[in-house]
Amino acid sequence: MCLILIASPSPASGDLGATSYYGPPYFHTACYGDDISQFPPNMLFAAAGEEIWINGMACGRIYWVKCISSNFPNTACAQGQMIEVVIVDRAQTSVSRPAWSGTTMVLSVPAFTAIAGTPVPWVEIEYKQK
Repeated sequence: MCLILIASPSPASGDLGATSYYGPPYFHTACYGDDISQFPPNMLFAAAGEEIWINGMACGRIYWVKCISSNFPNTACAQGQMIEVVIVDRAQTSVSRPAWSGTTMVLSVPAFTAIAGTPVPWVEIEYKQK
C-alpha cells in the first residue's frame, strides 16, 4: 500500500495582522517604478505596511493571505479562501491611498474582494511568507 501526502499552501502558524485595500492608480511603485510586469495577471498584489516593509526587503516577496475576521456588520470573510499576493509597493508612500492606514499590508481591490467579499475599510488576516 502506498500513501501519498499532498501539501497545500496554508498560513497555519502564520502571523496575524490587518489588511485594507487600495485602488488604481497603482503606478509609480516603491519597488519597481513604472514597470508593468510587476503586476501579476490575476492582479493579486499588495503594498507592504511598515511592519513588513523592512527598508524595501519586502519587494517581490510572496505571501499567503487569509481573512480570519471582520469587525463590520454584515461582512464576513470568504470562508476558506486563501490567496497568494506579491508585494509591489510600500503602503505608506503608494500613489493611491489605502482605505485604512496602519495595516500590515494593503491589498489590490481584486485581492481584497477575493478574501473579504464586500469592501470594508479593513479585515483581520492570517498571513505567511511563501
